[in-house]
Amino acid sequence: MPYGFPQPDWDAAKAEIKEILIGRAKVRGMIPYSELVGLVRAVNLEAHDVRLFAMLGEVSTEEARAGRGMLSALVVHKEGDMQPGPGFFDLAKSLGRDASDILKCWVEEFRKVHAYWEKP
Repeated sequence: MPYGFPQPDWDAAKAEIKEILIGRAKVRGMIPYSELVGLVRAVNLEAHDVRLFAMLGEVSTEEARAGRGMLSALVVHKEGDMQPGPGFFDLAKSLGRDASDILKCWVEEFRKVHAYWEKP
C-alpha cells in the first residue's frame, strides 16, 4: 500500500495524473499543483501532499526513462515563481540532469516534454 493507498488506487491516480499532464503537454501548457489535485478522482490529494509529490516523481521517472522528459515539469506553483517545487529539482539530479541552474534545468525538461507530445 503505497503511502497508505491500496495499490490499485495509487496506480489509477498515477494514470490520471499522467493523462492530465499529457493533455497539457499537447497544448504546450502548464498546470498548478492545486488545479491538478482537483482533477484527480481516484484518490483525494492536497496541493502540498507528499503523496502527490511521490506520484509525480514516479510518473516523471517513468517518462524520463522512456525518453519523453520529466512530465512533472508542467506542474508549477500557482503564484510566486511559477516553477515546479524543490522535489522536481532533486529528482532531476537523481536522474542525472544538471540542476545547478534550476531555471535552465526546468526549461530544458519543459521543452523536451512539449517537443515530444506536440507531435501529431
